[in-house]
Amino acid sequence: MTEEASAGEECPLCKGAGFVYALLPSGHPDFGRVVPCRCTKKELEGERLRRLQRYSNLGPLTRLTFDNLNPKGRSGDPANEERFSRAYEGAKAFAQDPQGWLVLMGASGCGKTHLAAAVANHCIVNGHTVLFIVVPDLLDHLRATFSPSSDITYDELFEQVRNVPLLILDDLGTQSSTPWAREKLYQVINHRYNARLPTVITTNNPIEELDERLRTRFTDAALSQVYLMEQREPSPRDSIGDLGLELLHNMTFENFDRRRVNLPQEQQMILGDAFKLARRFAEAPEGWLVLLGPNGCGKTHLAAAIANKRRKEGHPVFLVVVPDFLDHLRSTFSPDSKVTYDELFERVKKAPLLILDDFGEQSATPWAQEKLYQVINYRYNARLPTVITSCFALEDIETRISSRMADPRVSVVFNVDVPDYRSDLAPSAGRRLNRGRRPG
Repeated sequence: MTEEASAGEECPLCKGAGFVYALLPSGHPDFGRVVPCRCTKKELEGERLRRLQRYSNLGPLTRLTFDNLNPKGRSGDPANEERFSRAYEGAKAFAQDPQGWLVLMGASGCGKTHLAAAVANHCIVNGHTVLFIVVPDLLDHLRATFSPSSDITYDELFEQVRNVPLLILDDLGTQSSTPWAREKLYQVINHRYNARLPTVITTNNPIEELDERLRTRFTDAALSQVYLMEQREPSPRDSIGDLGLELLHNMTFENFDRRRVNLPQEQQMILGDAFKLARRFAEAPEGWLVLLGPNGCGKTHLAAAIANKRRKEGHPVFLVVVPDFLDHLRSTFSPDSKVTYDELFERVKKAPLLILDDFGEQSATPWAQEKLYQVINYRYNARLPTVITSCFALEDIETRISSRMADPRVSVVFNVDVPDYRSDLAPSAGRRLNRGRRPG
């Protein structure tokens, strides 16, 4: 059987029938068996490859392979190139023999998805069944199965994802953080962890910011290989929220005036105590620091000083003015937005140190109240370091939020009860914290 059929010609072995008798010696177990001819076998292999590609959900990502990926990545930074090279070699080895888990971490655009898709495409060519899916899309598909018009049931899709021979979860951490979404994702990952099913996961989130239940599974050295592909230094714009206000960058502990000569000694002591409290928090952020007081009392300066000190020491910080944060969240729904709603919301909610300035000044719409509560409640439950400034007394803030701010197990509340430094008020004026409205 050495003859081959050229494209468009009739196979000389099967004469167009597509099958021939195996030409083997008599006595061979397959003697006389009808088998596909070589041209038909090639067609069958091509069809099998196409079926695996359709099943994989890769779509246009079938173009992403190891051959068209720079083994050093695109960063140009030597340290990041070295990180990428290690991940590249690890991914190639995994693709040759898909065993255990491969976790690829790094900032957006560093090449995680290309590397994961290259693993998928290599495995498909070798005959492995692969399912590639972006995590937010997976959750959307699961929700869609509850529709009467769905072509697949929830159980069918869920079992397919849980038990596929090789699952690739792209962009973990960008999904909405509802309890339902978190639980579904955990069920998938926990099942595959217990069953030791080969899995590839990509995420933008640092490992320490992931849900603890996921983190313990991703970092199990007996199962998982974790590669940090690119690490970017935080820019001032990243560290001080998305505002980039020069005024905030210039607010430090060194230029904070805690001995305002126009104040009586009692109020100078209040400023001094607030200064010491903020500086102590900046040295070792733990729990919550809530600074209350009228406009101009210095609470924003102290909050920004905390942010600038931490940033100068190389620690990530996110500072946002609350009304502006909500405006930015709304703007993410625009088709022109360069950041998704989930990306911005998760970034603020899970920031290692979050500073919320001017809390209470936002519009009191149900949507705004719910978004702020979700941020506050998450950070309260996770015990993430947080600084909050507000012109309002605690009793004038929504109860489910103020009760968390006031919890002495988590939070230190301090009234910076001094007048606006920008005014010419007499020392006795503005001494009491305004209740329920923004001071003039």
